[in-house]
Amino acid sequence: MNELKGKKILITGGTGSLGQALTKRLLGEKVNEIRIFSRNENKQVMMQSELNEDRLRFLIGDIRDLSRIQRAVEDVDIVFHAAALKHVPVIELNPFEGINTNVVGSRNVIESCIHEDVEVVVGIGTDKAVSPLNTYGATKLLMEKLFVTASNYVNKERHRTKFISLRYGNVLGSSGSVIPKFISQIKAKQKITITDPTMTRFSITMDEALNFILESAMTGKGSEVFVPKLRAFTIETVKEALQELLENTGEIRVPVRQGEKYHETLINLDEMRTTIETDSKYVILQKVPTDDEIKTYSAGRKTSLTKSYSSDSVKMITKDELKKLIVQSKLV
Repeated sequence: MNELKGKKILITGGTGSLGQALTKRLLGEKVNEIRIFSRNENKQVMMQSELNEDRLRFLIGDIRDLSRIQRAVEDVDIVFHAAALKHVPVIELNPFEGINTNVVGSRNVIESCIHEDVEVVVGIGTDKAVSPLNTYGATKLLMEKLFVTASNYVNKERHRTKFISLRYGNVLGSSGSVIPKFISQIKAKQKITITDPTMTRFSITMDEALNFILESAMTGKGSEVFVPKLRAFTIETVKEALQELLENTGEIRVPVRQGEKYHETLINLDEMRTTIETDSKYVILQKVPTDDEIKTYSAGRKTSLTKSYSSDSVKMITKDELKKLIVQSKLV
């Protein structure tokens, strides 16, 4: 992407699985500098050793610390905000910490980016922010709301900053997701733990997520929520695919975790009236768009959705397709 050439970029939560993959992609885009901002000293050392790249700068810090994040974004052009507490059961037990990081921390990122006149700020969201059932989803909904309304605080005569937010489902094989958990259990010769085999989850590969993030960052006009068009899988399909790829060690049923949904939603009914779509994604605007506003998005049109965009309403990934994706993603 020519738009990224020569840019200075900051990634909060840059040592996470998404942050590391995004860093590697950006290094191939001729960016000038990438700043990795995170709390994990050991991961930073390991990442620095692995990549050995002069354009990388590693900054220890916490987004809860306003002065630290403000210093980190000095002279930066683009910020990808991926730092968050993400594990549903953990945040159910530690809600204050979830609020401090996911909500207050996001506010700190926004305020710092406005102060330092950052060009584009991208908030990495989740499907769990839609009609949230758990505390994690509620904190990410607030993060999203902060991002899409942040332009209200931007003095257009003095600042260029635009904010966009992204929603998507589970990145295939990301830490904390079901596939690595099942793989670990099978390799340990344990029975895999299943809540309900009919549960569904949206799925996106890491390459698809990166393409979506970068394209949205470059084409967003500000204050939108971008949502990719995804397929989904059932937990039963995951189980069967991994048992065929590895070994059938059996299964055991466990209760559904507190705050866990049977199906995830990326766009609810109330949001549909302000949603438009392109060939590859949906765009949720802050008001009902005019025909002229819709045309400003490449191949934009009124959405064809007639019901909630949920993981049980889309085309399912088959077992054989999932097996292929797992192998291609080098998860086994």
